[in-house]
Amino acid sequence: MNSDALASEQSQADSAAKNPFLMALGERVRSLRSRRGMTRKAVALAAQVSERHLANLEYGEGNASILVLQQVAGALQCSLVELLGDVTTSNPEWLLIRELLSTADENTLRKARIAIGEALGTGGSNPSANPRVALVGLRGAGKSTLGSMLAQDLGFPFVELSREIEQFAGCSVAEIQALYGVAAYRRYERRALEEAIQIHPEAVIATPGGLVSDPATFNQLLSHCTTVWLQADPQDHMGRVQAQGDMRPMAASKEAMEDLKSILQGRAAFYSKAQLKLDTSAQSLEDTFQLLRRQVRTQLQLPL
Repeated sequence: MNSDALASEQSQADSAAKNPFLMALGERVRSLRSRRGMTRKAVALAAQVSERHLANLEYGEGNASILVLQQVAGALQCSLVELLGDVTTSNPEWLLIRELLSTADENTLRKARIAIGEALGTGGSNPSANPRVALVGLRGAGKSTLGSMLAQDLGFPFVELSREIEQFAGCSVAEIQALYGVAAYRRYERRALEEAIQIHPEAVIATPGGLVSDPATFNQLLSHCTTVWLQADPQDHMGRVQAQGDMRPMAASKEAMEDLKSILQGRAAFYSKAQLKLDTSAQSLEDTFQLLRRQVRTQLQLPL
């Protein structure tokens, strides 16, 4: 038996020996890291733990303490989040709502989210036909180029949210994240979106790729805008980003394409909440714009 086969057998044996709960926990950590577009090194620095410790967490190794907590939760017949004090376990109403939604499918959960937004007064009256059009997707999907063209066609203001964030902060996006951290950047991002919504009853908004990482900000976008997910092949994403001369968030990685694919995978479920979707890799720029124009004008019930 060769060394590759032995290594494969050892890997399979290691996986079989790992605790399923720890493996699922590690998968959630990797998914969250990908969704936020952060390297393992960046997360380790922010969390003040070693990169090796974080790697062990992601691969389901060690972490005996959390298994003890899981056993205690089982003995108490409650969920682990209830033991840890998650907000959704803080009172009976939260628990009852959680129970009602625990077996709901994706479509039912979406209806519940919209109904809750309307009940709380935080949702738009009809986000599916709102004349604020927000383009979402990973950097390099064509949001700036197509957004500017669409705004001109509709006669709407064009708002590039990244530029608005930089105006609020007085420095570039890269400097915000380097000097103040991701949490501060997300606060600027939310503030910029809130102002854009307040100022512009009609607009085309190009959003940062990571906006979906903050549920509160993304909820606001979905409630007040007609949303379009611009999709592209990973190769096109990478090529367009390189042409812009900016490799965030893959700059520190030697495996930029794999990181980009991981980020796409982590965010796809959130981008898919958009009302409209368009593949920007499937045709020329002009043909892509015509498809986008037709989709948006039809959604907003405007003449073609």
